Amino acid sequence: MSKVEEKLAELGLTLPPVAAPVAAYVPALRTGDFVFTSGQLPMVAGKLPNTGKVGAEVTPEEAKELAQICALNALAAVKSAIGDLDLVEQVVKVVGFVASAPDFTGQPGVINGASELFGKVLGEAGMHARSAVGVTVLPLDAPVEVEVQVRVRAGA
Repeated sequence: MSKVEEKLAELGLTLPPVAAPVAAYVPALRTGDFVFTSGQLPMVAGKLPNTGKVGAEVTPEEAKELAQICALNALAAVKSAIGDLDLVEQVVKVVGFVASAPDFTGQPGVINGASELFGKVLGEAGMHARSAVGVTVLPLDAPVEVEVQVRVRAGA
């Protein structure tokens, strides 16, 4: 078990299986020393635990937890591309999409669910640049979607 996965276990979390794509793409792609994930929905055992708009059907607190699930799914996708999460040197960029009710403006707080997880699990390597964007709708009526770019150890 990698040190990253041991840290997840200390937090009471486990790395899920890689979420199956819902369209024509791969979960993650490595190019050189970087891995780019596709947008990760908060899938748990192949299903969305919640659907709808944040600020309407989904509370901001629920959405923040869903963003954490997206981050776990992103880590699983990264692992599928590099084999060992201990090879991650830096989370470079996180982009979070929040399906938002028209008057909801708390997107940054929702995406903190993903950002905080990366910080807890990876320490300094989890600090990243980020965008948190409100959108009208996401695939499968998911409340949140997160994509990640990471740099891995050179030559690994």
